[in-house]
Amino acid sequence: MHPGESTQQLRESLDQLAKRIIAGDRLEREEALALTEIEGEENIMLLCEAADRVRQACCGNTVDLCSIVNVKSGNCSENCSFCSQSVHHPGQDSPIYGLKSTEEILEQAKSAEAAGARRFCLVSQGRGPKYSSPKSQEFEGILETVRRIIAETNIKPCCALGEVSPEQAQALAEAGVTRYNHNLEASENFYPEIVTTHTWSDRVETVQNLKAAGIQACTGGIIGMGESWSDRVDLALALRELEVESVPLNLLNPRQGTPLGDRTRLDAYEALKAIAIFRLILPTQIIRYAGGRESVMGELQALGLKAGINAMLIGHYLTTLGQPPEKDHEMLAELGLEGGEAPVPGIEK
Repeated sequence: MHPGESTQQLRESLDQLAKRIIAGDRLEREEALALTEIEGEENIMLLCEAADRVRQACCGNTVDLCSIVNVKSGNCSENCSFCSQSVHHPGQDSPIYGLKSTEEILEQAKSAEAAGARRFCLVSQGRGPKYSSPKSQEFEGILETVRRIIAETNIKPCCALGEVSPEQAQALAEAGVTRYNHNLEASENFYPEIVTTHTWSDRVETVQNLKAAGIQACTGGIIGMGESWSDRVDLALALRELEVESVPLNLLNPRQGTPLGDRTRLDAYEALKAIAIFRLILPTQIIRYAGGRESVMGELQALGLKAGINAMLIGHYLTTLGQPPEKDHEMLAELGLEGGEAPVPGIEK
């Protein structure tokens, strides 16, 4: 898989690679980096075809559907360069409000369920409950909301509250949370370029706390922040090392007023190439289309679902709008895919 290969040679190389991965081999770092050298739309589509074969063999044709709600927004203490909720970015235009009521969140959970989502994630700004009092009113309120969602709907509640202690992870598990979103965002090498108020190892520690409590890790990152291809490969390898179950891939949608607000939007074929490489590194993981897919992929959205993606956020995002869920269901049907709940690596077959 080198730039000098003919299209036919590349096709044959990728076919053999897909067969190896399906048989249980795992990509080494140098092999993954070689894939990043593939250029040109035709060749990138060959890479996507190989990734799609791996997705079909290892994950099947069910696309995991989830939805999220911003339960507390704005004035965040952290300085993540991509995020419009940070208090460090005075030019941001994100809404600011405190924790929503249980009743309001419950209504949104019911709406998400009606739209076809199987999971519903409660997302809050801030570094996390680890830095509040052990029995903070907000954290206890979240736990009660989780219990109400379980009691009154058939949708599965997830959380993304920031850093949690081992004790808090256990409390979430006891309340009924089975999956928790906590992204690494970028490679360990690139992380200080985008965040300085906490560290990459802080993020890893929370993922480990969650997994120790028996909660699945929904942990991914953002493509298009100025990171190198080696950074992208290293992020995927770190996720494999952590044995995370679900991997959200966000495609940077630059937000006005943030340090990354003037970045050139990612090219759709570069995004497809990244998606395919993540699938080849992470053959059995749930890989999720997340924020930015509409703005970056445009009319090529469906190609991501033939490049290794087997999960999607449907509905709106935290600070930006998504396309109507009906359009997502139409797209899946046209591709011969079915929305539902994808099998979890090592748990469900």
